Amino acid sequence: MKLGRFILPAILPAILVVLAALPVALSRGGDHADAAHRVIIYTPHNEQIRFEFGRAFAAWHKRTFGDTAEVVWNTPGGASDIRRILEANADAALREGRPIGGNADIVFGGGTYEMEQLKVEYSVDVGGGDKRSGRILAKPAVDAAWLDETYGENAIGGEPIYDPEGYWLGVAFSGFGIVYNRDVLQQLAMPEPTEWADLSDARFAGALTLVNPAQSASVTTVFEAIIQRLGWERGWQIIHRMAANSRSVASSAPKVPLDVSAGDSAAGPCIDFYGRYQAQAVLEAGGGKRLGYIDPQGQTVVSADPIALLANAPNRETAERFIRFALTDEGQALWQFPAKMRADGELGPHRFELRRLPARRAFIAKYGDQFTDTVDPFAIASRIENPDRNARAFIAPLFSALCADRRDELARAWDAIRKHPAYPAKAGLVTAADVADPQLRAMIEAFDAMPVIDGPDGAKFPLATSEGRAAVRNGWLKGKWKDAGLWPDGASPADELRRNCGKFYAAQYTKITALRGGTS
Repeated sequence: MKLGRFILPAILPAILVVLAALPVALSRGGDHADAAHRVIIYTPHNEQIRFEFGRAFAAWHKRTFGDTAEVVWNTPGGASDIRRILEANADAALREGRPIGGNADIVFGGGTYEMEQLKVEYSVDVGGGDKRSGRILAKPAVDAAWLDETYGENAIGGEPIYDPEGYWLGVAFSGFGIVYNRDVLQQLAMPEPTEWADLSDARFAGALTLVNPAQSASVTTVFEAIIQRLGWERGWQIIHRMAANSRSVASSAPKVPLDVSAGDSAAGPCIDFYGRYQAQAVLEAGGGKRLGYIDPQGQTVVSADPIALLANAPNRETAERFIRFALTDEGQALWQFPAKMRADGELGPHRFELRRLPARRAFIAKYGDQFTDTVDPFAIASRIENPDRNARAFIAPLFSALCADRRDELARAWDAIRKHPAYPAKAGLVTAADVADPQLRAMIEAFDAMPVIDGPDGAKFPLATSEGRAAVRNGWLKGKWKDAGLWPDGASPADELRRNCGKFYAAQYTKITALRGGTS
């Protein structure tokens, strides 16, 4: 067992490079369309999306160009997994003096954060002070006039719909909200949630499912939306209580709607189309309307779900056709029209209702009354007035420190608070300001306290302040304090920061239970 711990990190880059080459190797066998009319696509999208887009693109390509075309899908995991594979392939190519890419044509889906990471020029140190660099993504051949005609204004809730530099294009929108089980809520005598603070209600103890943001970029975006729209202090008060209320912390985003639909949990934060799709699946299976989903008004983020062309795409012409197809009326209709068997060229999916929101304003305005979900993403998206550019970097390490790494300690501390005789019998978020009892107030203050991080020369930087977060992000997470002796040589500063924060929260939880005399 110990040997495996040392072998795996060494061979992991090679494994990722093999995975990067796999779609090309597989596409060369079997009864495939001519290589000039094949497109190889990395995607985190589910089987239903792949089926509908593969079928519709082939039909559109035959009708438009008179030739057959085929999509070869490669689904190695989530968006973060795909990014790691592409980066490993780029690293290997640069070290060997080869052009980056050549294994696949497109990345389809995964969110703007991952695309922003991929579009940055990739560099490696090849020794002797020399570096090699190159691009993982390439710009598709679209001009400003086409972009303006396709999208109109490049903004939704203050965020871009397509990359201003041209490396990725939004083809759908992802929203983030709450999925809930009406039957379980009735058993708990709880109303249907309408805002994030509702999930901080102590009556939800043991009744929520969360996902660890360290393992899911989409869940990181959910938590970031809470923090950015409600503020750092209130946002973390809500997230901390949600974590304390959770019965489980899953490793993948689809687990939340599955747990909730099965009745194992009452509610949880969820990507919109996961929640809507699962609600439809329950309804079609005869389960009635027990599953609901809501986008908290003014508290959610709506972001583009992009498509991007890979550098040195082996089937570039067909790849660019697929990108344009995804933004035609025919491609956009796949996301939201009801499913039925249709004649070739008719708008909408054949078998699966995908329950996602299209990205084109003009399409929504023209066809919105035919959507399965009567939701206008431009109406529900809210602008962040004073964005905290450092907030996202702390979500995964802080959540691990306060919850994922110490679930039992968190549960004992939360039990001590919520079972205190003076704890208010009110819905929603209860803070120290809401209680008069000095013991309970001290317990809640300890629960909501934020770590103070060491800096060079004995300096201290509180994560409760924007200035402290900026300094810690630059010093610890970006490694600018690497020579200050704050972490052991060879250690990961991000991991050390998480461990230090974990010690802080462990001490706070011990303090809370001690204040109650060790009882809960």
